[in-house]
Amino acid sequence: MTHQTLAPEDVALFLKSNPDFFQEHARIFAGLQVPHPHEARAISLGERQVLTLRNRCKELEWKLAGLLHNASGNERISRQLMQWCCDMLAESDPQALPELVVNRLQGIFELPAVVLRLWDKEGPVPYVQEAGEAIRQHASGLATPYCGPAEGSPAAEWLHTGTQSLACIALRPDGGRNAFGMLVLGSEDPGRFTSDMGIEHLETIGRLASAGLRRLPDQSAAELA
Repeated sequence: MTHQTLAPEDVALFLKSNPDFFQEHARIFAGLQVPHPHEARAISLGERQVLTLRNRCKELEWKLAGLLHNASGNERISRQLMQWCCDMLAESDPQALPELVVNRLQGIFELPAVVLRLWDKEGPVPYVQEAGEAIRQHASGLATPYCGPAEGSPAAEWLHTGTQSLACIALRPDGGRNAFGMLVLGSEDPGRFTSDMGIEHLETIGRLASAGLRRLPDQSAAELA
């Protein structure tokens, strides 16, 4: 035996290297006392392990509750998007589609602002109107929906000044590259649309809206000239 002081790291390394230590010295294990994590008293090592396991169980329960809540919300949105798609298919007047698209999406996602802009089409104002080259290029360059801060987005000018985050969805012909419009979903909550969020529902919205709004007639060559 030496009088060399063992560092905590040395003790931890010894116990890790000798997993049978407490089995061979059961009395030591049974008599160990450690501080209670929330109270000013000591408890046995076994009690401390039980408390740790209970805390882990509570954390897992919270995570599971969150997953179930998200799953329920996604199921609700999927049902509403299906009904939205059915409504577009049932609408016999193409000129009524832009308003239907905007009103339904605003209700499904409970948003203060949903803006639709189409160009090179014939249809109702304000949904169909001329767009600047910057907006056209921005929309055509969106391979996937953009989600993030409203500040700096060319589409932010379509929304009120209180908008903090937005989602931009390009509308284009099936397999086409150039967009003929864009859907913008705006929120006053900066955390509503973020760059790391899932975009599956938004991509579905883009495909369905593009297919429906293509029914609007293109502008004549004379008007485009």
